[in-house]
Amino acid sequence: MKTVSFVVPCYNSAEYMDTCINSLLKCGEDIEIIIVDDGSTKDNTGEKAREWEHSYPDIIRAICKENGGHGSAVNAGIDAAEGLYFKVVDSDDWLNEDAMKHVMAYLRRQLERKDPTDLVIANYVYEKVSEQSRTIMHYRNVFPVEREFGWNDIGHFMQSQYLLMHSVIYRTDLLKVCGVRLPEHCFYVDNVFVYTPLPYVKSLYYLDVDMYRYYIGRSDQSVNESIMLSRIDQQLRVTRTMIDAVDLHSIKEKKLMKYMVNYLSMMMCICSIFLRMRKDDEANQKRNDIWGYLEQHDEKLYRHVRSSMLNIGTNLPTELGRRIGLHGYHIAQKIFKFN
Repeated sequence: MKTVSFVVPCYNSAEYMDTCINSLLKCGEDIEIIIVDDGSTKDNTGEKAREWEHSYPDIIRAICKENGGHGSAVNAGIDAAEGLYFKVVDSDDWLNEDAMKHVMAYLRRQLERKDPTDLVIANYVYEKVSEQSRTIMHYRNVFPVEREFGWNDIGHFMQSQYLLMHSVIYRTDLLKVCGVRLPEHCFYVDNVFVYTPLPYVKSLYYLDVDMYRYYIGRSDQSVNESIMLSRIDQQLRVTRTMIDAVDLHSIKEKKLMKYMVNYLSMMMCICSIFLRMRKDDEANQKRNDIWGYLEQHDEKLYRHVRSSMLNIGTNLPTELGRRIGLHGYHIAQKIFKFN
């Protein structure tokens, strides 16, 4: 069995995918790299994927499929994965070689265990190339370092701390058992990928190393503010999917339930913020609709999320309230450099 399956979703990625794949090859020969060309049309991404497969037939597999979006590419990767662990690495990002030496050493030890760790976590780094800045997102105040633990052992997440696709390595069988499927033809589905399997996780391990390098700066990037605003309907779709995916009241681990409620609060906050950037009646109706959807799904959860600090500030009434909410968002944007 391969130690880990790295899945690289690609769409018109020929210009930068080599940097990503080269960083994965440095992890050793006991890995598999699944390059998923999601129907690229503007360049030779598919051809390059097949060239990589030809050069490393024991490590790299190329899947060329019709376009279905990032979620569809990840779904294809889950279906094809044969490694003990599963890690998504977007084609414009890369993994740090020194950090991965520590991560791979731990993952290899799990091959010998009857019950390998369900979720392995490490830090990620915002690489904002245009500003030549780097922001490290760590969890050393939240998780015990380099020992296996459960949800009852975790500390307090700060407002800026969430488990993102960049920081997690799931056990592959856990993903297949929980049946996570990401929406197709939709951006921001990484939130569904991280959020939905969490109730199935019983054991975790955190390495305080800067593993994942998350490139920020391309004008067409999905986290670019203007792009996010134009794709607000997809953000709403993902949030509804998350509302439907998990019955939070059924979660017995209180700290996990609190974290997942806070994660959902963050998603609702993002929806509210971007809809309030627009002043038209349609945006106001969509904001009312998403909150109404949550209330209809779970009235108790709605009251809790609506009264959270994130959403009190972003949903203040009147034009002054709108400006206060947007001002708070832009302060956070400058501090944490998330887009």
